[in-house]
Amino acid sequence: MYRNHILVCGGTGCASGNSQQIFEEFENRIRAKGLEEEVKVIMTGCFGLCACGPVVVVYPEGAFYQQVKVENVKEIVNEHIVKGRIVSHLLYKDKTAAEEQIKALNDTTFYKNQHRVALKNCGYIDPENIDEYIAYDGYQALIKCYQELTPQQVIDIIKESGLRGRGGGGFPTGLKWQFTKNAPGEVKYVCCNADEGDPGAFMDRSVLEGDPHALIEAMTIAGYAVGAEQGFVYVRAEYPIAVKRLQIAIRQAKEYGLLGKNILGTKNNFDLEIRLGSGAFVCGEETALMASIEGKRGEPRPRPPFPAVKGLFGKPTLLNNVETFANIPQIILKGAEWFSSMGTDKSKGTKVFALGGKITNTGLVEIPMGTTLRTVIEDIGGGIPGGKKFKAAQTGGPSGGCIPAKYLDIPIDYDNLIEIGSMMGSGGLIVMDEDNCMVDIAKFFLEFTQEESCGKCTPCRIGTKRLLEYLEKITSGKADLQDLEDMEKLCYYIKDNSLCGLGQTAPNPVLSTLRYFKDEYIAHVVDKKCPAGVCKDLLQYFITDNCKGCTLCAKKCPVGAISGKVKEKHVIDPEKCIKCGVCMDVCKFNAVIKK
Repeated sequence: MYRNHILVCGGTGCASGNSQQIFEEFENRIRAKGLEEEVKVIMTGCFGLCACGPVVVVYPEGAFYQQVKVENVKEIVNEHIVKGRIVSHLLYKDKTAAEEQIKALNDTTFYKNQHRVALKNCGYIDPENIDEYIAYDGYQALIKCYQELTPQQVIDIIKESGLRGRGGGGFPTGLKWQFTKNAPGEVKYVCCNADEGDPGAFMDRSVLEGDPHALIEAMTIAGYAVGAEQGFVYVRAEYPIAVKRLQIAIRQAKEYGLLGKNILGTKNNFDLEIRLGSGAFVCGEETALMASIEGKRGEPRPRPPFPAVKGLFGKPTLLNNVETFANIPQIILKGAEWFSSMGTDKSKGTKVFALGGKITNTGLVEIPMGTTLRTVIEDIGGGIPGGKKFKAAQTGGPSGGCIPAKYLDIPIDYDNLIEIGSMMGSGGLIVMDEDNCMVDIAKFFLEFTQEESCGKCTPCRIGTKRLLEYLEKITSGKADLQDLEDMEKLCYYIKDNSLCGLGQTAPNPVLSTLRYFKDEYIAHVVDKKCPAGVCKDLLQYFITDNCKGCTLCAKKCPVGAISGKVKEKHVIDPEKCIKCGVCMDVCKFNAVIKK
């Protein structure tokens, strides 16, 4: 029995901040103090508060140390572990500490509005130790399925829970399982989409890094329910930590008789293999993903037939993403009614979001469906830094749309987001403030989707290229009002005629910004100005009367565009200026403006 547990975040974000070295330093110092039998150091998964990483939490106090460096370890061990004194200057400021009192993590502003289901074990267990997963009721749902439930009863529970696919479209999970079970054929497959190609999205990665056995257990349950004995996890090769921990978990599950032949001494068989993707966004589409697993070029095919009838290797195939599967064990253990009690009428349970952009608390959050965007941004996210105003939030990544400030109080669920021109997607949530140009945002996402188009169908291959050309024309000040009208028509053509979801949703960022921020498009086209001051071709830099003639801007200008005498107002030559913004950055008197 240990008196202290030191949990070090081992997720990718904290790993980039040397959390592995921090973990090793804790182990070395605990060993040097002869405290190995009293203090346990654990490398765990993502805590969620990525903005504070590297993160270390010490129990039983629950002291949440933020932005820990290797050199801080000595102080934490000497003061907190040896002397029992919290190192207050390293605590998560104003959230876990108030007048020397340590709050429980769940009482902080970041966590108190969350409800963890898919992320239940992330940040609490060692993902490389199967015993810790078992200690948190791991594999109990699988045992319950084998001992108490028929395959159809398992599917009925998933149906009754109201769980919908967390990968984008929100299709009812139980129905997908039922279709696969009902499809004729002795050989069937279960696949997991862990490709996660949306910019800024890292929900699935965090589950694999922090709780890989939850995925293994869920896929084994799915195999039992639909009649499959083989599963594949398609994960991008850019997730080395997730791949490593999943490999370890698969090996451990086989050693414990929880995966492979005659699982738990029964006649049930199910095995898992990992397939690495090379980062093609289109492989997030289910038929393209399966083509890639088969060793073919990752291109989508027309549907029907759907994968539940004819999928991987031409056999009936069930495909869900990591977050969807992560909910399954708890639904089986706690019941459909427990899960459906959370969320809204048509969107049950919780949803994980990767919160990024212009937000104080960037990181991973899991909220009940129906939570408002305002709660996510202002309470959980801590608001917009620097006192800036909230402008919009992009959900659904390149396939989604921008939600303006007037919808801050809309409950987040599948249907509400679609109604206002966005979508849930896999769970990326990018926050934008008054300094963002919405035309530039649309162009950013179009650049991504145009680059990622597989090229199989003309509407997507050529249409997204032409759409991007319109946006480039607008942001360079060369477009007219007819271009805006033609661009909108092209959006609907691409949506209606593209082969797969990538092309069908590619125009969404353009359509949503046209819908809610058309005044910015008009300003670019008619006034030849970018209201946010982002589009370089429409900007001009000026020096105001605040100039003291210090000459610093002239010295730093890379092209010699600034002239003037010492202690006199300087001027910028617009013909030479390359609009790099260096003059504005170095000016100590706020004398440089752009407009």
